Amino acid sequence: MAANRVHRAAGLDVGSAHTRCVICVVEEGRIRFAGAGQVDSRGWANSKIADREQMSESVRLAAREAERQAGISVDAVVVGLGGEAIHGDNQAGKHDFGRPREIDQSDMAYAVEKACRQQLDAERVLLQVFPQDFTLDGNAGVVNPRGTRASRLEANVHIVTTSAFEHQSLVSAVHEAHLAVEETVYEGMASAYSCVAPDERRQGVAIADIGAQSTEVVVYAGEAMIQAFSITLGAEHFTRDVAYDFKISFEDAEKLKLEYGCAIQGLTADNTFIEVPSADGRPSREKQRKRLNFILESRADFLFRYIKKKLEMCGMERRLLKGILLTGGGACLNGMCDVAEQVLNCQSLNGLPDGIQDWPDTLANPQWATAAGLAMYSGRLKEHRYQKRSSPGFLSLLMFK
Repeated sequence: MAANRVHRAAGLDVGSAHTRCVICVVEEGRIRFAGAGQVDSRGWANSKIADREQMSESVRLAAREAERQAGISVDAVVVGLGGEAIHGDNQAGKHDFGRPREIDQSDMAYAVEKACRQQLDAERVLLQVFPQDFTLDGNAGVVNPRGTRASRLEANVHIVTTSAFEHQSLVSAVHEAHLAVEETVYEGMASAYSCVAPDERRQGVAIADIGAQSTEVVVYAGEAMIQAFSITLGAEHFTRDVAYDFKISFEDAEKLKLEYGCAIQGLTADNTFIEVPSADGRPSREKQRKRLNFILESRADFLFRYIKKKLEMCGMERRLLKGILLTGGGACLNGMCDVAEQVLNCQSLNGLPDGIQDWPDTLANPQWATAAGLAMYSGRLKEHRYQKRSSPGFLSLLMFK
């Protein structure tokens, strides 16, 4: 009897604040945690790659720590991308047969490929394709048309693209860390992959991955992704607001935010004060803690009102029956879920990594959702590597949506 095939799967989350790597072992369709590494990120400036060599060093250190903890090495990773270069668009691709005939898988793939080629220029790279449904001879809403007779097939998809320059810079930095790139994946989708169950997608759910410089949002309905977008607003913007208002350094503002901050000012008594450092060796000052929380609540309210507008545009503002899940480091600020519920009028919870055996309690927090999702995606790629990914990779992308 043949021995069980064991695969090594690794996900790499290269954020502007932290670089995280997760290594897992996949055997008989089950994925098990092996090790993780985290280091402070270097090489970023204004949410863009400024020094590829420094970024490569951050990648190398995070991967080395994960390998040390796992006791195994990896030579390839699935890498996440996000930021202002991300665009999500709905597209349609038509396939006219000329006469009625039975639709097969190749017809579906061709229609999807035609949809992906719409408005894709040399400066953009296709990251993911999310088939939504198909239209047959004018009849919309067909999920699986295979075996049905029709003379015209139209594929409705949501595509996620990014800047070719940013994409190549990140891939090159990973290569310089002596790691191959199996796949590049939109970070918002990776977070959803690790913390959203299929039945939750069917009922309608959104995921907001709040990173240091940007927030990645994906929206699911009926299992299909119907919207993906990036907002150039993240956890560091909250900190900058505090630094500006209190006239303190970014580092001191970050400490105050983490120790005393809450995105709901009403939870703090008016007579509660905090000690705020002063510059140039002057004595520290006292500020109302409520003022700190007012600043944070204002920024959180702005973020979720922007998300609400985007949900209204795609017709999902009242259809999130499973609510919104918050992931990323910015989701760890107290009160963020409360503000999301108030603004979006739906339930809000922190999204936690799920689906990986032996996942440690110390990593059971929203900050690790993206890295976990990337490792899970890597595991699925390894399990199905006999299906080669071709651009736009219809079969693979359909499998991993």
